[in-house]
Amino acid sequence: MGDKLIVALDVNTLQKARTLVDKLYPAIKIFKVGSELFTAAGPQAVRMINKKGAKVFLDLKFHDIPNTVASAVKQAAGLDVFMVNIHASGGSDMIKAAKEALKLLPKNKKPVLLAVTVLTSIDKATLKSLGINRPPIKQVCLLAKMAKAHGADGVVCSPQEIKQVRRACGKRFVIVTPGVRPLGKALADQKRVATPQKAIKQGADFIVVGRPITEAPNPKKAAKEIVSQISSKALRLCYSVDK
Repeated sequence: MGDKLIVALDVNTLQKARTLVDKLYPAIKIFKVGSELFTAAGPQAVRMINKKGAKVFLDLKFHDIPNTVASAVKQAAGLDVFMVNIHASGGSDMIKAAKEALKLLPKNKKPVLLAVTVLTSIDKATLKSLGINRPPIKQVCLLAKMAKAHGADGVVCSPQEIKQVRRACGKRFVIVTPGVRPLGKALADQKRVATPQKAIKQGADFIVVGRPITEAPNPKKAAKEIVSQISSKALRLCYSVDK
């Protein structure tokens, strides 16, 4: 069941990333490359993971004018990534431009286009400080419905909004869920969280876990424990995207 678990390679060198991939693959088949690793190593990080035989979720959260985001998404697709994301708060024109940039690509070269709703480090008080008076769950659903309407294949949202997004956007809409913490693990900067098993039971297609695995004394053991937690009847309810 390692195809449901995405391990976040939030490390600052290519060598650290390679060491983790070597330890975790093939038990883990999808790795997230975010801003820290991509800034440090660039496309080499993506190529290293692909060469190993695993898939890449390129988590750069593009948020800019539509033309710039469209160009960035097209470049990401050229790296042969499995998933790429943009910020839903960039608006409908930006989402449509990103989708249009992928339109003519062959199916096996077209990444899953995800829209980031509300970061898992943000709570109601933070939204209010930004001038948004809706609670996170309503803001997430509003952005998810807009993202779907304008071409996104799915969203990134916290475990606390999975059921509502699934209800609003349907069973084939992809839900990727960070903010997942095994029982007993520190929340760190995460605020809207759940356990791996609960996230899957709520209807997440993929869960993203970073530090509880990558900073564990034995990353492979930590990953296998999480896979074991989500290996239940709940998985049969999940929609899996095959590249």
